[in-house]
Amino acid sequence: MKPGLLTTIQDLGRHGYQKYGLAVSGSADPYAHRMANILVGNAKEAALLEVTLMGLKLLVKEPAVIAITGGDLNPLINGKETPMWTSVHVKEGDVIQFKGPRTGCRSYLAVTGGIDVPKVLGSRATDLVGQIGGLNGRMLKKGDIIHVFPKSLDGRRGRKLSKDLIPQYENNINIRVILGPQDEAFTEEGIKTFLSSTYTVTKDVDRMGCRLEGAIIEHKDTADIISEGIFYGAIQVPKNGQPIIFLVGRQSVGGYTKIGGVITVDLPKLGQVKPGDSITFTEVTIDKAQEELKQQNQIFKILSATC
Repeated sequence: MKPGLLTTIQDLGRHGYQKYGLAVSGSADPYAHRMANILVGNAKEAALLEVTLMGLKLLVKEPAVIAITGGDLNPLINGKETPMWTSVHVKEGDVIQFKGPRTGCRSYLAVTGGIDVPKVLGSRATDLVGQIGGLNGRMLKKGDIIHVFPKSLDGRRGRKLSKDLIPQYENNINIRVILGPQDEAFTEEGIKTFLSSTYTVTKDVDRMGCRLEGAIIEHKDTADIISEGIFYGAIQVPKNGQPIIFLVGRQSVGGYTKIGGVITVDLPKLGQVKPGDSITFTEVTIDKAQEELKQQNQIFKILSATC
């Protein structure tokens, strides 16, 4: 009925094609994505809707079970607030809409069965730059019909995620990082500045990356390197000393020094930041990052088995 500011079909990304210049894409908040699918009984990679900020309005054409996770964009069903992080039954004629952000900036709407669009290079994810995946590589528009794969709805409704597993989307966040791969390109004072300063999210934030503004991070010499692959969560510092964090829609390569990388379990936080939010960084070890990831994967495994 209304496409909203930016609504796309996403899965967990198109992997293996960065060497050809294609973005991985996929959901900007993969934790919320996976939890939404768990709640409706889908496989973790099932395609769903990524809703940005506000405005999406959908008419339900046939009975379904849905779950809405991620940032609280004030979701309503037939004008009444609907619980998030819970599986909910909707019937033909119901209207689902998102009024606007209370926390975070992206919600995820999963439907039992998963959204039915063709796979392109192994993924259903929408790549807006490459114009592939989803609905012809574009955002939703008025009049689109969204189909889902058939699946039994029995026992799917009423599932609810434990409160201790629901993230708190705040305006001031701390991101844990591992230094490198070019941390030797920065002065000792530059590293100290990076780890002790608060940075503000600028208006230049989207699915590709997050440009920050704050204390200047000092290089020893030059900010330039021979262009190399850009990984998810890479923190690049060009010659102006202001960090840029690369996200799911990032380009394939970059030619500036990278002071560090965001640990995997903290990446979903970055999918929810808005202009004006603030970020601080804390260094952790690789062992700590791996232990956090193992614990999170164990939670997904247990929940998937019980749902």
